[in-house]
Amino acid sequence: MGWHEYRYGHMVNDYYVDLVRKVFEERQAARDRVRTRRDAEKLTAGVRQSFQQIFGPWPAKNPLKPRVTGRVETQHYTIEKVLFESRPSFLVSANLYLPRNLARPAPAVLGSCGHSHDGKAEAAYQAFVQGLVQKGFVVLIYDPIGQGERIQYPNAEGRSSLGLCAEHNLIGSKLSLLGDWFGAWRAWDGIRALDYLLSRPEVDRSRVGVTGNSGGGTLTGWLTALDPRFTMAAPGCWITSIRRNIENELPCDVEQIPPGFLAAGLDHADCFLAYAPRPLILLAQARDFFDNRGTREAYAQVRKIYRLLGAENNVRLFFGPEQHGYTVHLRQAMYGFFTRHAGLTPSSAEPPVTVRGEKELFATRHGSVLKAGSQPAGDFVAAEAGRLAKKRKTIQAKKLPTVLSDLLAIPKRRGAPAHRILRRSGMGAENWQAYALETEPGVQAFVTMVYNDGDHFAPPAEKSCTLIVPHVASATDLRDEGFRARLVDNGRIFAVDPRGIGQSTPKACDCGDFFHRYDCDYHYNSIGIMLQRPYQGGRVFDVLRTLDWLYASGYEKVQLVGRGLGSVTALFAATLEPRLAGITLVNGLLCYEDLVTKQVHKWPDSALVPGILKVLDLPDLARALGRRLGIIDPWDAGMQTVLQGKLAPYLKARRLAGIRYLASDWRRAPQK
Repeated sequence: MGWHEYRYGHMVNDYYVDLVRKVFEERQAARDRVRTRRDAEKLTAGVRQSFQQIFGPWPAKNPLKPRVTGRVETQHYTIEKVLFESRPSFLVSANLYLPRNLARPAPAVLGSCGHSHDGKAEAAYQAFVQGLVQKGFVVLIYDPIGQGERIQYPNAEGRSSLGLCAEHNLIGSKLSLLGDWFGAWRAWDGIRALDYLLSRPEVDRSRVGVTGNSGGGTLTGWLTALDPRFTMAAPGCWITSIRRNIENELPCDVEQIPPGFLAAGLDHADCFLAYAPRPLILLAQARDFFDNRGTREAYAQVRKIYRLLGAENNVRLFFGPEQHGYTVHLRQAMYGFFTRHAGLTPSSAEPPVTVRGEKELFATRHGSVLKAGSQPAGDFVAAEAGRLAKKRKTIQAKKLPTVLSDLLAIPKRRGAPAHRILRRSGMGAENWQAYALETEPGVQAFVTMVYNDGDHFAPPAEKSCTLIVPHVASATDLRDEGFRARLVDNGRIFAVDPRGIGQSTPKACDCGDFFHRYDCDYHYNSIGIMLQRPYQGGRVFDVLRTLDWLYASGYEKVQLVGRGLGSVTALFAATLEPRLAGITLVNGLLCYEDLVTKQVHKWPDSALVPGILKVLDLPDLARALGRRLGIIDPWDAGMQTVLQGKLAPYLKARRLAGIRYLASDWRRAPQK
């Protein structure tokens, strides 16, 4: 992109930091007004209700169908290898640790795993479970989806072909299209694991704890807020503030991104307000990447509510000296807290621990619930997508803009946006004039105008133009001679980089890969999900405001061209802007359901709209545009061109047989 590459790369981050700070100012003001026990009781009841609304509605509880597939006998305890169904035909692999020679029902603990490839067999998790069982607790620890024996996308060796976080985020992206959330699936597994634990006669149901670290700390937080059966909790290496994560440019896993969480004024601390006033110890590390400032802020908020509820002695904060992890320091703090609140002899010292190989703890024969007959998570999602497709009613074309505006959270548009005239650049004999359109406070859409007919600063007084919405950058597409050669001659060429694209592409996160499922594009999309303001909706709004600017500048016949990722944005914008002369989608995504039904898709989350498949799919918009829409070389779920020989049946299957297909002679496809 030359000298101006990413020159506004901090724009998106600064926009979200400002937005989230305002949310937290309002949240803090509301919390400051809580001064009495009655205030605290009202607040905690409201927070509990908010959690149920965000995570629910829950599925019906199916029979668990538990079975013990094997045992490991030791001097001090027995390990039972357990399988149960959290959903019909959806197997959960677990280990139940039972103290030897129990004379009466014992206190119990549910262990939730963090992001360990081995799940329940991770050494640190074996350590805390063995420490607890040797102190007299019955302990159940289970594999999360995509970890341990529950890998959903295995390679030939049985390991994940994607990596555990990528598995989580891929399943999460599919669920999002259906209006569901991977974090709710994870929490449901935990609730059903608790059902199994409490079904055991060895367990005293009045003394039940939950603990976990990192991703397991997240699940511990969610479960304490959602299930009243827990009587003590020890979440570790997760508790901070979402504001701190966003300020620090820290992406989080999809189960840590509750839809509407920030819009509801919630933060990590609220898990434990919902749980209050039951015994709680927050575990943290001095050198954790989760910001300790947020940890201390959360603790202060929680302790205030516990104090107002008359239970200040029930909450503690413990810092270990290490980096992120469930180290012995944190484990020993948890042992001491749990033994005291379970009525056992208080004991913090960790007993001898034997770390066993993963295979020794397998609850399935081959270390895979899929091979044991579990239905893959992707099959559940695909079936639900099919059910929604049959259930959806056709939306009248005149109502589509209103429905789509609501899904995308499009603000009202008034007049033309203010614009800045930026320094120009160019390529060879061609010059590019740059503009920044102020589409909303803190956001600019960056527009490039192509000219070779003398200097231009303001857009020239002409009637026709083409506006390109690029794949990942206007500069890249404008330099693609094959792409430019195929544009229908419609006068002046403009290209727009909406937020997070081209000149405002963020470069803040770790990976440096736009399409990585844990990089900036994913991160800012996640913030939009928590705010209930889709990132894609912001991009569509930027394009709409650019069109407003072009029409206000005197253009009457505007042709819109969307390429790759820009095709999705352009299709939405065309549905919402009736003045367009026409729209062409190049390398476009034509059907969201394809992303759900294919085992793996490559489209980034920012191209998706949460819950859209409950209401409509992209073919509905394409059909409504009719002959105004043309397509060239559409891309499939893998972001690969649908081959000519397969195109006709591809379009027919999506009820797009009548769509205008413009013959392709592109010299190359854009880089993905």
